[in-house]
Amino acid sequence: MGFEELGSGRERPWRIQSLMRRKQVDSNRGKAEGGGHQLAKELSVLQLVAIGVGSTIGAGVYVLVGTVAREHAGPSLTISFLIAGIAAALSAFCYAELSSRCPSAGSAYHYSYICVGEGVAWMIGWALILEYTIGGSAVARGISPNLALFFGGPGSVPSFLARIPISALAVEVDPCAAILVLIVTGLLCVGIKESALVQAIVTSLNACVLLFVIIAGGYIGFKSGWVGYTVASGFFPYGVNGMLAGSATVFFAYIGFDSVASTAEEVKDPQRDLPLGIASSLSICCFLYMMVSVVIVGLVPYFTMDPDTPISSAFVEHGMHWAMYIVTSGAVLALCSTLMGSMLPQPRILMAMARDGLLPSFFSDVNKRTQVPVKSTIVTGISAAILAFFMDVSQLAGMVSVGTLLAFTMVAISILILRYVPPDEVPLPSSLKESIESVSFCYSNQGQDVEISKDVQTDDNHKLDLAGGTSIYDPLVMKDDDKYKMNEQKRRKYAAWGIASVCVGVVILTLSASATTSLPLYFLYSTCCIGGLLLLGGLFVLSWIEQDHGRHSFGYEGGFICPFVPLLPVCCILINSYLLINLGIETWLRVSVWLLIGVLVYLFYGRSHSSLTDMVYVPVAHVDEIYKRKSSEYVA
Repeated sequence: MGFEELGSGRERPWRIQSLMRRKQVDSNRGKAEGGGHQLAKELSVLQLVAIGVGSTIGAGVYVLVGTVAREHAGPSLTISFLIAGIAAALSAFCYAELSSRCPSAGSAYHYSYICVGEGVAWMIGWALILEYTIGGSAVARGISPNLALFFGGPGSVPSFLARIPISALAVEVDPCAAILVLIVTGLLCVGIKESALVQAIVTSLNACVLLFVIIAGGYIGFKSGWVGYTVASGFFPYGVNGMLAGSATVFFAYIGFDSVASTAEEVKDPQRDLPLGIASSLSICCFLYMMVSVVIVGLVPYFTMDPDTPISSAFVEHGMHWAMYIVTSGAVLALCSTLMGSMLPQPRILMAMARDGLLPSFFSDVNKRTQVPVKSTIVTGISAAILAFFMDVSQLAGMVSVGTLLAFTMVAISILILRYVPPDEVPLPSSLKESIESVSFCYSNQGQDVEISKDVQTDDNHKLDLAGGTSIYDPLVMKDDDKYKMNEQKRRKYAAWGIASVCVGVVILTLSASATTSLPLYFLYSTCCIGGLLLLGGLFVLSWIEQDHGRHSFGYEGGFICPFVPLLPVCCILINSYLLINLGIETWLRVSVWLLIGVLVYLFYGRSHSSLTDMVYVPVAHVDEIYKRKSSEYVA
């Protein structure tokens, strides 16, 4: 039986197989064949940490402290930040392994394409495009109001910074936001090394502001006796549930470390530096968040905090009015670093999708001098600048979370697939068709005349003496091999069902637990039980069976290995799915429109232009032999 060929999508345009096709995992051979689309390898661990911290710590920390403390956590806000940081670390572990094994641009889109399939990868990439565009525009729109504080308020802002209402269009344009987006776009076009340097400087200044808040606030707290922790309502005024609700809210303050994974192709030593960069940036962010919350919650009682400017107002209450300008400077710096972090990944995702043929090749062009995707960066910058100029996208902020949580969930699923059912077939181009057919013919006739090289050995008891290169068949060896293959197929089948059971169980459980409709309680409890049983059953199966031996040779070796598999990725899937379900119906309706547009783009362009069209899928074990035959034919 020969190898499977996925024919042209033009022959049967609507067939479902195209959604399931997977591209080849990163390898040295794949890099060599990649041609002229490679990015410059310039980033070190410190630069990765700067990108990760700058993308994660936005101006939200200057607001979240007051809002979450007043409404959810009270003095226990620090524990809320810790729990949210641990939950984010689950996704970070998964990202660390995949980014070091598959260090190419594209982040979650790239991993999904390798492990899950083209259809899912397209939707993840399409959702990430929306996330980064809206995220960058929302951040840019938030800078001008903070700058206005330096001039005494919105009414005193210079005309070039002020927002201008246009009553005819019922919009309020923001030229300052658009200009800042274009400046960042120009910086990103100069080169990754230069933009990473600027990001490091801005992030360092922001970190200094937060350190000032921690040190100065701690000094005031010790002098005043930490009045915020002596409130009559205690450490958990809203109970443990309130503290957990606060964790769910502040979890979104940690999304941003995935920007580090998006630069994987530009890292000097990805197997070492990417895991360190992701872990270090997340740890630094968690430390800063927790220390700021410890200090500010202790300076003033949580119920008296200003929800809009909690840090500034806390210092003002203790007579330090001048500290407001330092805190405002930190908020502006945080917004600027987040803007850079939001705009950095999107051109690389567009480039990765264009490399795979799912978008026009225009987006995959890499500038020869700067070695960055300049065309994709310019398109991204212009789109974000127009959006920031005309629209107040704050009401669309929930759409940013959808893209991130979908990516986090799919990365965790990819880890399970990598460990238990890694792709056992590789797509090869039609130029290798003769070599593929030759190898296919040999293996399809096993048991009769199988051509084997002279040096082949099986085990100590069954050496094959192939004098003169003749063909030979040892029935004992073939019988053992067939038995192993049958057991391996059974193991992969159980693993696939286990992963499917986990995913279905998570969906049922989170939907039932989050239901706010007037459904009968017995129905909700029953569906929760069904979802929980499916989840636990799948987890038990994955814990019981062995992981696939092929995971050791998946992609590049020597990188980070995600611990506690399958428990850790399953917890990650559960947490992210729960947060996705609870984003609200309005957010999902808006995202659904964008995803529907993506489906149409894929059906009418991406599916038929995919680089996997007309590919032949061969077993991983035979790839080297096929390339050897091709080389020998070329030499001959």
